[in-house]
Amino acid sequence: MHIVSLALGGCLKAEPVRYGLTEDTGGHITYILGEMEALSRREDIRFAEIVTRQFDEPRLGAVHTQPQEWINSKLVITRVESGNSAYLAKDALRDDRKAFTDALIAEFRGRDRLPDLIHAHFADAADVAMAVEKELGIPFIYTAHSLGIDKRAALAERSETIEARIAEEDRAIAKARAVIGSSRDECERQLAAYPSARIGRINRLVPGIDRGRSAGCISAASDLVAPFLRDPAKPMVLAIARPVHKKNLAALVDAFAASSLLRDRCNLVILAGLRDDLDTGNVEQQEIQRELVARIDRYDLYGSVAYPKSHSRDDVQGLYALAASTRGVFVNPALMEPYGLTIVEAAAHGLPVVATKIGGPQDIIAELEHGLLVDPCNTAEIGRAIERLVTERPLWDRCSKNAQVNSLDMNWDKYAAGFTLLAEEILAEPERKKRPTYLLVSDLDNTLTGCPKGIMRFGRFMQRQGEFGFVVATGRSIVEARRLVRDWKLPLPLAWITSVGTEVYLQHNGELVLDQAFARIVERGWDPHAVDSVVAGFPELVPQPSYEQRPHKRSYFVEDTGCIAKIERALRLEGIAARVVFSHGRLLDILPPAAGKAAAMRYVAGQFGIASARVFAAGDSGNDVDMLTACENAILVGNHAEEVASLAARPNVYRSRRQNASGALEGVLAHHRARQLRLRQNGRIPA
Repeated sequence: MHIVSLALGGCLKAEPVRYGLTEDTGGHITYILGEMEALSRREDIRFAEIVTRQFDEPRLGAVHTQPQEWINSKLVITRVESGNSAYLAKDALRDDRKAFTDALIAEFRGRDRLPDLIHAHFADAADVAMAVEKELGIPFIYTAHSLGIDKRAALAERSETIEARIAEEDRAIAKARAVIGSSRDECERQLAAYPSARIGRINRLVPGIDRGRSAGCISAASDLVAPFLRDPAKPMVLAIARPVHKKNLAALVDAFAASSLLRDRCNLVILAGLRDDLDTGNVEQQEIQRELVARIDRYDLYGSVAYPKSHSRDDVQGLYALAASTRGVFVNPALMEPYGLTIVEAAAHGLPVVATKIGGPQDIIAELEHGLLVDPCNTAEIGRAIERLVTERPLWDRCSKNAQVNSLDMNWDKYAAGFTLLAEEILAEPERKKRPTYLLVSDLDNTLTGCPKGIMRFGRFMQRQGEFGFVVATGRSIVEARRLVRDWKLPLPLAWITSVGTEVYLQHNGELVLDQAFARIVERGWDPHAVDSVVAGFPELVPQPSYEQRPHKRSYFVEDTGCIAKIERALRLEGIAARVVFSHGRLLDILPPAAGKAAAMRYVAGQFGIASARVFAAGDSGNDVDMLTACENAILVGNHAEEVASLAARPNVYRSRRQNASGALEGVLAHHRARQLRLRQNGRIPA
């Protein structure tokens, strides 16, 4: 496969000197280079190519005039000449786009072999990719990075520029073969808000981080901030962000200044882009720089705040490491953060974080468990969270350890593996599958996942036994279920039962879509507002994130299992028809009475014309109970949760000795052999 990564800004090179010059520098350069370097290391990738715009701007380096810059033997940066040699900021690129597009198409036409796939970064690159696909037939994948609808919400008033950007993003979402988001919030809330969004095309791939630089250069970082600080050994409160209003850096200065504890015991270090002086950059950058300096002066924070004018990539890594060595904290107070790569970079250094609860950071912190979420508009809350981390040593130690261990799973090789699988799905010829004779409906987490070797055996069985169809039944959303299947290299399911059996997704005309007929069944008798009213009387219930609150599901965290019966009783007394499902020791879901994995299993089996006697179901936790109870061929994997242990006594349930996917496969084979034996004994098949 030959993959092209397309980004128009042009400020791309193997070793960026400066951060913060344009929207596609800094974090986005790191993203594109990390992705493509990892792809180039794969044996199944023939060639990886970054395509961008050629320009001549001495202050950014002569390399941008070079038509090609080789990074390794399988990865090159190709710079296409559009006829305009000037460096153009992102807003000015629109006027040059047609010329660049024509030049790129001519470049591809002149080659002996066309690329297989284009990965377009931002909507302007997607617009170019659309034209290339129309002319040359090369399909494209789109990654938005930073979406306009949320940016519009943060603006005081609407503008033609942001409306044009949103329209362009919507066209990209409509035309791309697949859309990639980094966080659940980005995939399930931000992207889903666009009129053209189709959930079956939205995929979550978690970006990696550059661990080759993880050690950083602490001494250089110390030299960078030492001139500003009276006592550089104090715990460092570190922030790294572009100088734009939405990054909310002024609020961090306010929070620091308002806390006598932080002013006395900590230093504040802010990297806000680069500047020669306060007149550097565009109007917004100048406003932010002046605002920060004015606040530092107003609060008389001199000696406690460092705000260097310039820095390198190594300086950034060194500052993460330096902040961790002082038992400091990284802070991202953005009004809205689409993902939050700096939060993951901080984690790689064992640096705990305080981050905005608006956007991607809520996913990252939930997965890495290395910090605290705050309301970015509440400076007192920001200050209190920083105080907790710098004063509560057990909390800091726990967050630091979690950060180092849990962030290991966020790497570019894993991203590249997921991207390659997605690309293969797009490029593969439609496969005609014969109708299955049997159906295995299985939970994902812990039932199948957990053991790579077991999954390999499971995959070989499903591939070899064409008579078995595979269906996922999970508490996760469709986006997360697809990510997990891809990450664990599970077979591609025939159908998806998601969100605790409240949603069913089936292939229709080659695309995965929500089954509306099942949705109408589930909707009968469902009154979510009445459920919300009852639950409001139970303050001990903590709502799960907004994207877990589905149209036919309400989801909470609960520590006291004793309140479950009280909730059921309260719903009954109010005459509200609902099912209460408790699983994994702390997850509580309230569903419509017609929903659940069992109902969805029966529906999917009916869609494929498979009798209940030929359906197998595997699970491990409380949200599998109805499915395992209803299925004639139920399987309880060996590593099942204690909450479902009693199911093993039921005659329809096989309790596997093995765990995870191996246990699911063991149960399928055991039930299948028993079924064949019964049929032989009844004379229905020959011995």
